[in-house]
Amino acid sequence: MRVSWGLLGLMVCVGCGGDKAPRPAIEAAPPRPTAQAAHAFVVETDHALRRLMVAASEAEWEKSTNITEGTEQAAAKANEAVMAFMSKAIRESMQFKDAPAIDPSDARQLELLRRGASLPAPDNPQKREELASIAARMESVYGKGKYCKGDKPSDCRDLEELEALFAKSRDYDALYDAWQGWHQIGQEIRPLYTRYVELANEGARTIGYQDLGELWRSRYDMTAPEFSDVAARLYAQVSPLYEALHCHVRARLAHIYGKDRVPEDGLIPAHLLGNMWAQEWGNLYRDLEPYAGQGELDITPALVKQKYDAVRMVKLGEAFFVSLGLPPLPETFWQRSMFKKPQGREVVCHASAWDVNYDDDLRIKMCIKIDQDDLITIHHELGHDYYFSQYYTLPILFQDGAHDGFHEAIGDAIALSVTPAYLKRVGLLKRVSDDEKGMINQLMQDALEKVAFLPFGKLIDEWRWKVFSGEIPPEKYNQAWWDMRAKVQGVGPAEPRGEAFFDPGAKYHIPANVPYTRYFLATILQYQFHRAMCRLAGHQGPLYTCSIYGNAAAGEKLKQMLALGAQKPWPDALEVLTGQREMDASALLDYYQPLLAWLNEQNKGRKCGW
Repeated sequence: MRVSWGLLGLMVCVGCGGDKAPRPAIEAAPPRPTAQAAHAFVVETDHALRRLMVAASEAEWEKSTNITEGTEQAAAKANEAVMAFMSKAIRESMQFKDAPAIDPSDARQLELLRRGASLPAPDNPQKREELASIAARMESVYGKGKYCKGDKPSDCRDLEELEALFAKSRDYDALYDAWQGWHQIGQEIRPLYTRYVELANEGARTIGYQDLGELWRSRYDMTAPEFSDVAARLYAQVSPLYEALHCHVRARLAHIYGKDRVPEDGLIPAHLLGNMWAQEWGNLYRDLEPYAGQGELDITPALVKQKYDAVRMVKLGEAFFVSLGLPPLPETFWQRSMFKKPQGREVVCHASAWDVNYDDDLRIKMCIKIDQDDLITIHHELGHDYYFSQYYTLPILFQDGAHDGFHEAIGDAIALSVTPAYLKRVGLLKRVSDDEKGMINQLMQDALEKVAFLPFGKLIDEWRWKVFSGEIPPEKYNQAWWDMRAKVQGVGPAEPRGEAFFDPGAKYHIPANVPYTRYFLATILQYQFHRAMCRLAGHQGPLYTCSIYGNAAAGEKLKQMLALGAQKPWPDALEVLTGQREMDASALLDYYQPLLAWLNEQNKGRKCGW
């Protein structure tokens, strides 16, 4: 038998007399953590974390609305303080993991704390400072990015101008030029991203995860492998619809650009899909309209003719939420939001919603264009703000969605109620087509935005998970990116792309460290939410015709779900609104069933797949 030194010391002194050497003291075991100690820790953490997160949020707002070296450094410093606190608090929280009789609310907050960091920091202060600096730098490089073909300011175009080209132009060479010009931005980001992965993974390991990807996948009240299985199940439900849409779009683009540029059984070139990242294809609608002139679906001319400005568009979005029984936005929202791109300073135009001080300090940040797309985006961002407004009195760790996909889905679910009938009601459409051709047109327009997005929404984080795990090494970042886009999305680059490029970095959410699977889940959930609210509203008829505008019953159930924040596991929140405890894509398939039948008819005789 192997005897420990502690046990040996005890054995040799058994029976010792008083005049012998004194018996060694046995070190007392540390006291077992109590429920009271856990509660005190949770309360203290809430106070400290709230202070730090408010400071970081204020600094991020300043940086996003005025990009300078000073605001960039201030944001990095504030975020470093949050990282340092979170790393320490997560380690200290582990002592309460098995403490008996912890209050359920305290236990939930401890769990959320342990899995809550999007960017956990290493223990080393210098590395922590480096990670915060890299994160701030990457977002600023993106926010200030321009494509310049000369040395004069007039030779440069920012992302907003380039996106406008994609929305309108069908000039193959002009689209190619704009696509490759913007994607050059990734080259500056690439070395920063490589180091960010190293540091972020080190931070994830300090709090018990193999890498950052495992941490991100562990946030869904299930294990990381279980979550991967759920995502695969959901995509399997919707992939036949995407593949039918892809087949039809490819055939139409081959007709426009020629089969030498769009092969009839191959990948669609990314720069031809009406969007810088080929993530949503709504700008192609006029080229793909199933029945020309059937149903007046583009309200952009009406918005312009009726002299809508940015504020009036936001007011229209607010009115929808108020019609459901939710409160008007606070006056500070109108004073503090950024609705237009300001003159004389660099900003991040990417739309976002904020509760800057975590106390109903609601804002949105957008460079609003007077068009239909931005009206829908406004509804999406206000969905975030109304979620914030329903849970801002909760402890800071509960001030979040049931999971991140819920947050993204709320505004989009409301936007599904922005139907032609609703738009006619608010004076933006003169008439509503109720025939089959008008219905197919409406569904095609929606599908080019939502269905086309599904594989893109899924693959971005799958690429990152493999990067974080080391399955994709730095020397294969770009190759793996395009391999995955080809396999999952059926889309290829505008030109051959080697490892001198870093095309993932040309998409905001990569340099900004924003997990992306939330958008895939939101695209599924919004239809599940919409179907549930339509049933509450007593809607009769096809799901795509339902608008819950003005329905208090649907609004009340929505409020009940929003008010939970992150207090309960997401199946509990989902059940409040839908009566279901699993995410399910059947509502999305119900919504688009007539379009799928139409697409299958169009695709007869075509070579589908890639």
